[in-house]
Amino acid sequence: MLKESLRLFDMSNRCLETGAGIFSIACMQRIGKYMLLVILLLGQQRTIAQPTAVKARVMQKSEAAFTRYLQPAVFSLSKIMMHDVVNPPAAARYYAYCMLGAYEIISQNDSTLTTLNNLLKQYERPLITTKRGSYDPRIAAIYCIMETGRLMLPSGYRLQEEEEQFIAQQIKARVPRAMLDSSVAVANYIAAKMAGYAKADRYGKLSAQLRYTPVKGDSYWYPTPPAYMEAVEPNWKTIRPLVIDSCNQFLPKPPVVFSKDSASEFYKMAKEVYDVSVKPTEEQLNIASFWDCNPFVVATSGHMMIGFKKISPGGHWMNIAGIAAQQAHLSFNATITVQMLTGITIHDAFISCWDEKYRSNRIRPETYINRYINIKWQPLLQTPPFPEYTSGHSVVSTAAAEVLTYMLGDKLTYTDNSEEIFEIPARTFTSFRQAADEAAVSRLYGGIHYRDAIVNGQDQGREVGMFIVGRLKAVGMKPVK
Repeated sequence: MLKESLRLFDMSNRCLETGAGIFSIACMQRIGKYMLLVILLLGQQRTIAQPTAVKARVMQKSEAAFTRYLQPAVFSLSKIMMHDVVNPPAAARYYAYCMLGAYEIISQNDSTLTTLNNLLKQYERPLITTKRGSYDPRIAAIYCIMETGRLMLPSGYRLQEEEEQFIAQQIKARVPRAMLDSSVAVANYIAAKMAGYAKADRYGKLSAQLRYTPVKGDSYWYPTPPAYMEAVEPNWKTIRPLVIDSCNQFLPKPPVVFSKDSASEFYKMAKEVYDVSVKPTEEQLNIASFWDCNPFVVATSGHMMIGFKKISPGGHWMNIAGIAAQQAHLSFNATITVQMLTGITIHDAFISCWDEKYRSNRIRPETYINRYINIKWQPLLQTPPFPEYTSGHSVVSTAAAEVLTYMLGDKLTYTDNSEEIFEIPARTFTSFRQAADEAAVSRLYGGIHYRDAIVNGQDQGREVGMFIVGRLKAVGMKPVK
């Protein structure tokens, strides 16, 4: 129709005939043809524009639908880790590798995304040879998150049901079977590559290390009640970092020197923990409970002991990343990017923190207060089974907050409902740094950390986060918002 319109225009493009200031009939006929031309052209434009607009809306709807799959996919990992009682450093490791595979898939289909070769240690990019267009990178990325977890987690086989449900949803959405099969094949390939990359990080050698024995001495960590569990991951410093250079790259300030003297600085720090616990405010209680994130808490009743499972600190921050991405209305690729960077940040932050924990090997407040202040005292939160200095929440939360702030800005308000499944009300924050500050001080309110472990832990985490941000800038990875 457009060609016919142009032909009509060419035939009628002649000089107008006038006479005595009045248009001739011939001229009027030509004007009519011009008007017809305009109508035809406008109609043609509408005919072209309508399918384009419809297609854009369909693509936008599809993009939003796949983005909504991401947070449940990541949380499916959390559910398995809760079942397996995966400790905090190991949980962060699993999140990191599972998200790396998803990012690898989308980055090979989006030239604007930065490759990981120059960012990660000992990383060789596995190239996807499947023809573009024959698979959906979004389906492949989501499936890869679960498949990597299936391959790596102790009870990963439980993720097979999640995978099958996801595939069933795509079939219901009428995704062509060939496209679906090809997407799953790509996901399986990359997941296997990520699992292979993970095998070289020395995690498999931890079980061969000598069993940890508590160091004798008044100032050192000792297992705490009620379960008196053995130390968690005393050799975690040997795990290969993903971005930072080494486990001891960011040594914190030395801890306050141990002392039993009631006039000493150390005694005063312990007394601060004790005093807060005697008359905590309702807000302090809420903050302590919200940021508990202890993967395994043991409750006792007479001779009976009951275990309660929760998400880890890293799992909480992975969920924050997902919530913030939704709040910021990020695209599918941007959401994957943000959660991948959160994963590698908490992974490296735990390596840095655990290196210091077993170097200083400091006594927990519960042990000190029971010995020197009040033998019957109990903290609000159950003391986790590893040395006190520095605070893991402080290091990990602050590091994650720095990277998330770089990617999403420092003024993003979001409501964190990560703990609602444990019947703990949601909390609203105006920035990631505000949330990290609250997570850090929560350990004082909970009775499990001294003040210097919190403050110096924040400094340590900030250095880790800023270093990672510097590396992101160096490789050209820009903020997503």
